[in-house]
Amino acid sequence: MPNIDSAIKRVRTSEKANLQNNAQKSAMRSAIKKFEAAVAEGAENSEELLKAAVKSIDSAASKNLIHQNKASRDISRLTKKLAK
Repeated sequence: MPNIDSAIKRVRTSEKANLQNNAQKSAMRSAIKKFEAAVAEGAENSEELLKAAVKSIDSAASKNLIHQNKASRDISRLTKKLAK
């Protein structure tokens, strides 16, 4: 544990940021899984789920939680799945 006040505060803020980042990544993965499950079932709401998944992926990429190339690759793969 750090002794300096600013380092102590930095530990607190980084823990808070880690929780938020993990929550957003988890929500992104959940949105992707919901979309993939809907496509596998042939559900009618798969387009709305695609929209939600793309939004969550773009949001994660804009906050540097995932790399922009990974975001583009994931979005491309999801749209391909919908087109099939």
